[in-house]
Amino acid sequence: MKTISRLYRNYDQAAQAVRDLEAAGVPHKDISIVANNADNWYDEGNGVTKRVDRDADGVDDRAEGAAAGAGIGAAAGGAAGLLAGLGLLAIPGVGPVVAAGWLVATAAGAAAGGATGGIIGALTQAGVSDEDAHVYAEGLRRGGTLVTARVNDGDMSRLEGVLDRSALRTSDLRSNYTKTGWRSFDEKAKPYSADEVRQYRSQWQ
Repeated sequence: MKTISRLYRNYDQAAQAVRDLEAAGVPHKDISIVANNADNWYDEGNGVTKRVDRDADGVDDRAEGAAAGAGIGAAAGGAAGLLAGLGLLAIPGVGPVVAAGWLVATAAGAAAGGATGGIIGALTQAGVSDEDAHVYAEGLRRGGTLVTARVNDGDMSRLEGVLDRSALRTSDLRSNYTKTGWRSFDEKAKPYSADEVRQYRSQWQ
């Protein structure tokens, strides 16, 4: 088995990538999704209940999603598969996230056991390079959504193509971060505020 990960601008794009992976034959037990929830766009008790405008275009994203046939509410509350199991938790250095899947269980287990590394440890243990793991964790911290899947070696190229459709390029993210002096993800750092997350999301449009 190989592990592939991609970061997305927002939950909608990542959720579509999850549905595409499931349609391509990847079992949901082998897929994980982790989405930044610093601006409280997701409410665990009621699904999505607040105005959601992660792309800062002035239009509630749920309305846009409904027009496209795949709104957030449907993905979070009514879909079969991985997305039906979303829940809230906190990740050191990232803050509150909406998440589901095996990677989340690995990271949470490490935290509960007092192990260091959190999301970085979970990713590298799964086979993601240390360099990429830090970029993914920082992207998640800044408002992105991470999708990670365990796939058969022979299917890797095909499924990477599925994930690449709307993913952010890791090399572009790394270049953007290092321009401001960033070196690596710091799980002891203060999580970004809702305003800071919205600012970074707008830069990815």
